[in-house]
Amino acid sequence: MVAVCVSKLHRADFYGWTKDQAAALKRRDPKALDWENLSEQLQSLGKTEARALYKSYVVLPTHLLQWAYQPEKRSRSWRNTIANQRSALRKHLAENSSLKARDAAEFADVCEISRREASTETDMDVEAFPERPPFTAAQAREPEFWPER
Repeated sequence: MVAVCVSKLHRADFYGWTKDQAAALKRRDPKALDWENLSEQLQSLGKTEARALYKSYVVLPTHLLQWAYQPEKRSRSWRNTIANQRSALRKHLAENSSLKARDAAEFADVCEISRREASTETDMDVEAFPERPPFTAAQAREPEFWPER
């Protein structure tokens, strides 16, 4: 009966459900835990962290490509965006060390998207940009790295 009520709360009031589940965990009360929904929510949290890495890797290479291929339009805004994305990525990876294993793969996955976005942002033909960026994921995160064409 408790599980059915807890499960209904999950659908009706997610915030209330999270508070109840956190309290049950803190009390170490296994009978009050909504095991199935807790499992799903924990998996969802992990996916959210992986998506955050992916999204940051779309923005950073895009701006680095713009930096390298349109030097006449470099601005403080670009520099700030690049610096902020680098900081966010380094912090995200430091706080989620198991994501480091996915780092290179996530970076590789966004290469075509970054290339296309850089093309759109610069009004340059997509063919003007290399299929693979002229920098690695580690270089992209490095504060002192500023690519040149």
